[in-house]
Amino acid sequence: MSSTELRLAVIIASVRDGRFGPNVARWFAAEAQRHGGFTVEVVDLADITLPHALPAVSPLMDPNPERPGTLPQLTRALDDADAVVIVTPEINHSYPASLKTAIDWHFAQWSRKAIGFVGYSGHSGALIAIEHLRAVFSELDAHTVRNYVSFPRYFQLFDMTTRELIDPTGPNEAAATMLDQLHWWASALAAARRLPVA
Repeated sequence: MSSTELRLAVIIASVRDGRFGPNVARWFAAEAQRHGGFTVEVVDLADITLPHALPAVSPLMDPNPERPGTLPQLTRALDDADAVVIVTPEINHSYPASLKTAIDWHFAQWSRKAIGFVGYSGHSGALIAIEHLRAVFSELDAHTVRNYVSFPRYFQLFDMTTRELIDPTGPNEAAATMLDQLHWWASALAAARRLPVA
């Protein structure tokens, strides 16, 4: 499989008023395009219908339940993706409820996919949220890559007028390292998904 065939979905997890996530996602998507290993699609959960009432039968048992509103747009993006990067803040020492809802409406779409994380928050850089997500994606049969990108006190790292990084050197290097890992795993898992399940 050539690198140009690998597809990366970048998910903006926060839907709260005044969120900073789209700015972080815009920076990361540009870095992913610059990396050259993926076709990149950004999906904003603020644009997606996210009903808290889940289907009666788990998506583990029924991978294609009826999904309301714009939720099928997310399903299609996840179906198409070889890799997913979650751009998440940290809320009360975890990740947003909007993201958990989006995750729980799917199962097969995550399975045997490579997952990466970009975190931002006022203190930890969303490291606790990222660790919580690793446990969730393990249950979903996805592989989370070791490296991540983190922005502790993001409001000091981004210019609050231009919404651009003040010094992009370190974050750009971290993104490149994570994207290299993500590309390797996405390539390996894409090949493995073509094999019969034992």
